[in-house]
Amino acid sequence: VQLQASGGGSVQAGDSLSVSCEASKESIDNYLMGWFRQTPGAEREFVAAIDWSGRSKYYGDSVKGRFTVSRDNAKNTMALQMNELKPEDTAIYYCAATKFADHGLEVAADYRYWGQGTLVTVSS
Repeated sequence: VQLQASGGGSVQAGDSLSVSCEASKESIDNYLMGWFRQTPGAEREFVAAIDWSGRSKYYGDSVKGRFTVSRDNAKNTMALQMNELKPEDTAIYYCAATKFADHGLEVAADYRYWGQGTLVTVSS
C-alpha cells in the first residue's frame, strides 16, 4: 500500500486543522492505521491509531481530548482532526499502516508503510 499525507499548514494557537492520508495500490481494509509526528532531532512520536473497523481508537497522551482519528475504508482514506492546537503540536505529521502491531499500535517500528509527511506549524 502507498500512503500520501496532505492538509498540513500554518495556523494560530487555538485553531483547528485536519490532515488526511490517502492510500493507493491496495485497500486499507486489512490495515491498522496510525499517525505519528516528528520534529527535528526528536524521535517519531505516536499521535493516534485506529483499528481495521474504525471502532477502536488510540491516542497519545499529549493529544487526548483534542485530536480525533477517523477512517473511511470505502474511500481508502484516514483523517486526523486537530482542535485546540498548541505551538508544541508543530511537527511533520506522518500516516502509517500495518497489518499487525506486535509491540503495540504506539510503536513506530511496528508500522511497515509510511506516507511522506505533511508539515503542521502552530504559532503562538
